[in-house]
Amino acid sequence: MGDFIMTQNRRDFIRSVASAGSLLGIGVLSSAFQIEEEENIKVVILHTNDVHSHIDPFPDNDPKYPGLGGVERRAALINKIRATEKNVLLLDAGDIFQGTPYFNMYAGEIEMKLMTKMGYDASAIGNHDFDLGIENLAKQLQHASFPMICANYDFTGTAMEGKTIPYKIFEKGGVRIGVFGLGIELEGLVGSNMYGKTIYIDPLIKAAEMSHLLRKEKKCDVVICLSHLGYRYDNDKVSDYVLAKKSIGIDIIIGAHTHTFLDKPTIVKNREDKEVYVTQVGWAGIRLGKITISTNKKTRITTMDAHTINVSNKFDRVG
Repeated sequence: MGDFIMTQNRRDFIRSVASAGSLLGIGVLSSAFQIEEEENIKVVILHTNDVHSHIDPFPDNDPKYPGLGGVERRAALINKIRATEKNVLLLDAGDIFQGTPYFNMYAGEIEMKLMTKMGYDASAIGNHDFDLGIENLAKQLQHASFPMICANYDFTGTAMEGKTIPYKIFEKGGVRIGVFGLGIELEGLVGSNMYGKTIYIDPLIKAAEMSHLLRKEKKCDVVICLSHLGYRYDNDKVSDYVLAKKSIGIDIIIGAHTHTFLDKPTIVKNREDKEVYVTQVGWAGIRLGKITISTNKKTRITTMDAHTINVSNKFDRVG
């Protein structure tokens, strides 16, 4: 009898709580989700690469990319995401320049001004960003409010000396995000007169140095590499895939150069058997990458989810 009364009381209690929750417009489950949400900090990383001066969208009759891309649409998509997310970081992995008459006529000024208007937080440097010479690249940086990040180009004695930084740490909602940049070897891709005295440093060595610095010394929760090395090659050339396998401490590699369309990141196990997200969104501003990072306030454990979005009138999710 006593057990029945206890059981009956328990049922009455549950019913009363459920009823009260309904009357208040909130339920027990929604309260649980709210607690879980409060325990985690969400940061959204948006990224592009190899935009190559594509200001306008592709025409509707284009055989490959009908109606895709365009700076105005990309800006609208970015603003739409920022309107619903508190912590957003916008990054580019290089090759901002070269590809349309806009660059031929204005030498990169428009591209830098538009990226500033869209609120980019940082960009890597691509090989095509040297196409009108290192002096022109340095000149166009006056139109950029965001830093160019590159750890493995030594610009001593050039027009770019002192105009880049090897890494930057962003604080978003209490999450420390360390971002460093890597550039591809310029010899063979760019005329030597275009990059001058720039010295290329082994990206694997610099990546190890930067990831240790950001993870161990600067206590970053998340470490991102903005890479213009290329996704993957058939030979032993250093790529994002190779970098991921040989790395320690890198969480995400946002890539460029090979114009690789990845619907979702490739997950690669590093030297410590931990997952590294390797991602790239093709070229020409056709897609916007979106990586959602959730970090627990107490444990600092981070989980990630990622996909890409078509830059069009519909903003269709891919992957």
